[in-house]
Amino acid sequence: MNRILFTTCKELIDDAKLGCIDMVFKDLCIEILAKAKLVLSDEQFEELSLYVAERLKEKLMRNPRHRERIHV
Repeated sequence: MNRILFTTCKELIDDAKLGCIDMVFKDLCIEILAKAKLVLSDEQFEELSLYVAERLKEKLMRNPRHRERIHV
């Protein structure tokens, strides 16, 4: 059962990565990790945390923020 929950968490992260803007994606990652902590083993949670960190890096690298600098 834990393996199914673990796989489902990863799928939720991947789906969110494809369909959400950066801020929403970050929020969903935090929510998923918070809930996953309650049902996964420590090892699975650590693996999921690393997985989320990699997906966050990928998302941010693909969608860098372009801010205009304001000069006074």
